[in-house]
Amino acid sequence: MTKRFVDISVPLQVGIKSDPPGLEPHIQYFGHKDGLHEVEAMMGLKPDQLPDGEAWAFEKVQMSTHNGTHLDAPWHYHSTMDGGRPSATIDQIPLDWCFRPGVKLDFRGKPDGYVCTATDVETELARVGHELRPLDIVLVNTAAGTRYGHDDYIGRGCGMGREATLYLLERGVRVAGTDAWSWDAPFAFTRQRIAETGNSALFWEGHKAGREIGYCHLEKLHNLEALPDHGFTVCCFPVKVERASAGWTRAVAIVE
Repeated sequence: MTKRFVDISVPLQVGIKSDPPGLEPHIQYFGHKDGLHEVEAMMGLKPDQLPDGEAWAFEKVQMSTHNGTHLDAPWHYHSTMDGGRPSATIDQIPLDWCFRPGVKLDFRGKPDGYVCTATDVETELARVGHELRPLDIVLVNTAAGTRYGHDDYIGRGCGMGREATLYLLERGVRVAGTDAWSWDAPFAFTRQRIAETGNSALFWEGHKAGREIGYCHLEKLHNLEALPDHGFTVCCFPVKVERASAGWTRAVAIVE
């Protein structure tokens, strides 16, 4: 049977609107000539002793574990999970969670800032004809998906609220993901709602559901429009950063 691999990760790049100001990644590129002094220091070789006078190319990267497509660990959301146990860091996440059948929820029609409910999730699952199974990976396709790198990206898309998140977790989901900047609704909308209602519990309500049931989610996914509603496998093993709140991942969907 033929497999089709769909890259659902964004490239890590500089000079685009991928994160709020001050939180963007920085990449410094060094060409093959730049490495000559290192080769001379390590190996005692001069440029005329190397093929075409070239050494090696390399990069230096300054970034957060939340830049690019990444998997958030429960430690990112709160210091405890599962009603009081210490939250897991990214190097403690079971790899078994990260290679599982996937299902896509198409919420592109939801307005920016909308907070999805359990009813929204249930309705969409019924539409695509999928019953959630433990450890399914649920991907949320939002209006932010095609805006990565554009000026409006961070404020685009709907978010997953507390009850929507718990709906997934109570059915055994432990990894979910979104193509938006955050699993929750964009901060500008949440800040406005808190100001209007005085309800601070609205802050990060989807993330904070991890206090009750520990889970991971992917952020800054890409190309979810290319996926079927279900019938694919998601591979999203995180980079093993010791004691970290997240790890970068080259998330891929495998379609049979």
